[in-house]
Amino acid sequence: MTKTQVRIGRVYDKPADQHELRVLVDRLWPRGLTKARAKLDEWCKDVAPSPQLRQWYGHDPERFTEFRRRYRAELATGEQAAALAHLRKLADNHTAILLTASKDMKISEAAVLCELLTKDGH
Repeated sequence: MTKTQVRIGRVYDKPADQHELRVLVDRLWPRGLTKARAKLDEWCKDVAPSPQLRQWYGHDPERFTEFRRRYRAELATGEQAAALAHLRKLADNHTAILLTASKDMKISEAAVLCELLTKDGH
């Protein structure tokens, strides 16, 4: 079994590698970005945090640890669990870049997803 190749990036950045699968993991479409300029292979918005969790978190670095815990709990059920399984299947077959509009990618949902997809291995 090959190791899943997943990394994170900003959706606003120009694609670096044509062979990477570009997947937007935000629930909301990024401001000021056209679909043509985004050059996405897929928009997996169902894997994103719930609107309630996203609003509570507000990308506050002090809340990231709790956000990560709550988000992982959300990803274990319902439409988010199905979307995570779909994302995992995509990442098993391609080198994937999980894209977000977040300015600080290290404290984004993309970082949590990347961790899940590369460390859990299931």
